Amino acid sequence: MNIRFLPWAIGALALLLVVTMSAFTVSETQLAIRTQFGEIVGSDYAPGLHLRLPIDRVVKFERRIVTQNYQSETFLTSENKGLIVDFYIKWKVQDASNYFRATGGSEEAAGLRLAEVVKDGIKAVVAQRTLQEIVAAERAAFTGDMFGRASESVKELGIELIDVRVQRIDLVDEVSGSVYQRMQESFNALAKRLRAEGAAEAEKIRAEADRQRTEILSAAARDAQRVRGGGDAQAAVIYSRAYGRNPEFAAFYRSMQAYRNSIGREGDIMVVQPDGEFFKYLNSSRR
Repeated sequence: MNIRFLPWAIGALALLLVVTMSAFTVSETQLAIRTQFGEIVGSDYAPGLHLRLPIDRVVKFERRIVTQNYQSETFLTSENKGLIVDFYIKWKVQDASNYFRATGGSEEAAGLRLAEVVKDGIKAVVAQRTLQEIVAAERAAFTGDMFGRASESVKELGIELIDVRVQRIDLVDEVSGSVYQRMQESFNALAKRLRAEGAAEAEKIRAEADRQRTEILSAAARDAQRVRGGGDAQAAVIYSRAYGRNPEFAAFYRSMQAYRNSIGREGDIMVVQPDGEFFKYLNSSRR
């Protein structure tokens, strides 16, 4: 290289170094602040290229939602029963300046402080409920009571709380056996009560059905008797009219009916006088 161009090369490199140290970029997925000797001198940078002094320091944070899981935390119910709760938290940086002041820009430190706030909220929710109420409650209802309070508490950290969800609720080993036994006894008592109520209801239905059956049969018998009585009365009127037209034939016909109903049955015994009124038409047929 020609020695005459060496100063120009050195100057170009120095200029490039100054430009590099005086500019920085922020991507769409980042938030950034600019500090000078530990003090924040710039924030709320839009995505793109920005200028800074060489003595400035640029700190960048994740703009996207962060998910952190927390396992095997023990909480006490209102009955002093221990519950093991696994949960996860979704959050993101809302205010870069407050976030840097509160956590130093450390995602791990922010997660720990956020977890303490959420744990206090879950502890308060669990402490106000019995084990049965917690087991029967919806997961969203379980965390919904503390979500609002926790969201307000973490604003001072420059964080927006997106979601808190319980993944697993379990009992500690020393109480799980007795709790399961009591739950089984409770379910057995409920089953017996439901069976007893069902049997009582079935008996009530059967009694009502029997009453309705008796009423229906009684009404049918009454109606049949009335119809039969009406038919017999009408038949009596017809017979009476017919017998009135020919009394001799009527007497003969009635005698024939009596003979048919009383004579010729096996085992029947009749004690009557052969020349009595009953055999009048039979005796007259012999002559």
